[in-house]
Amino acid sequence: MQRHRISPRPGWQEIVEEQGLIYPLARQPDGSLRPYWDESAYYSFTLPEVEALEEVVEELHGMCLEAAAHIVDHDRFADLGITDPGLKYLVAESWQRRAELPTLYGRFDLRYDGRPGGGPAKMLEYNADTPTSLVEAAGPQWFWMEERFADVPHADQWNSLHERLVDAWRRQAALLPPGAPVHFAHSAGDELGEDLMTVAYLQETAEQAGITTEAISMEDIGWDRLSGRFVDKKLRFIRSCFKLYPWEWLATDDFGPQALDTLDNGGGTGSTLWIEPAWKMLLSNKALLAILWELFPDHPNLLPAYLDGPRELARTNGYAAKPLLGREGAGVTLHAPGAEPVVRDEPCCYQELAALPDFDGNHVVLGAWVVGDESAGLGIRESSGLITDEYARFVPHVIL
Repeated sequence: MQRHRISPRPGWQEIVEEQGLIYPLARQPDGSLRPYWDESAYYSFTLPEVEALEEVVEELHGMCLEAAAHIVDHDRFADLGITDPGLKYLVAESWQRRAELPTLYGRFDLRYDGRPGGGPAKMLEYNADTPTSLVEAAGPQWFWMEERFADVPHADQWNSLHERLVDAWRRQAALLPPGAPVHFAHSAGDELGEDLMTVAYLQETAEQAGITTEAISMEDIGWDRLSGRFVDKKLRFIRSCFKLYPWEWLATDDFGPQALDTLDNGGGTGSTLWIEPAWKMLLSNKALLAILWELFPDHPNLLPAYLDGPRELARTNGYAAKPLLGREGAGVTLHAPGAEPVVRDEPCCYQELAALPDFDGNHVVLGAWVVGDESAGLGIRESSGLITDEYARFVPHVIL
């Protein structure tokens, strides 16, 4: 893994916007605009390196599924902050019926530098419910590689996202309610357009698989009291819906009780089939990190993690305190070794501090994608600080 400087293409902003990346610039805290899509640099990998990372990702995914089974079988829901009996039952039922429920994708965040002595890739977290940065990873990154490395023999990219997403819809089409479109929903509160374009892209992959679709915002989903069903703006029943909207929000919104009462967990017992399914709550909660360490202690691709405090991490390697729920690094704090241990009031996971590798002052995290149960691609984000937050930059990669 190496970082290279390169001159951006003339008109790069218009190019990536036409390819669906309508948020190529990001507003910084000082009000300035800087590239979010940053093609002034790229990362290169060798094929054996990528093949090894693919194996790591699929092994981690399998371990996460084992952890989900453990949570359900041993009633560990309280560790995830899931205490409502009704919600616990629905998540457990969703897990037991998972073969009947469509599921699509997830993204591992990994610490890896590829340097001699740098050690194996380490799992930082897993977002298997509402991961973003998909559009740039699947499309503009691939087209960038095809253009910039057209004359380089055997140049490739860790990127089969589009093909695997289309195939996932095609394989699971029989699990969808027949005779009704799949609605694709994002929140209208998304100011940047990232959620909108992620949902629009996934809608496109479903249509390429031959599935009828309909776009809607979460705020435009209505409730018909007479029928006890969710409806769209045309008053059609919403029988299935892909939502880029976290389950913890859906379950606790004003219409959360209706969403849970009418949840279709397979078997046709409810009225709305939500994608991702409710069991994905088990994988997108930072408590998963502590349960993984408990089940697979000393695994080379895991970091020590605990729920009751930093334990020995406070005096050894330091730790990161992570709220159980959250996106874009919100609420994460880093604590150097030797500092007085801090146990926060809110439920947190305390994970060993694994400082992101520094490439020319850029701190790098690998976003490794999973579609179904298979490794599907890579997106790289850089940040100026040690926490990958909403100001991070997306940098393309190539296999040479």
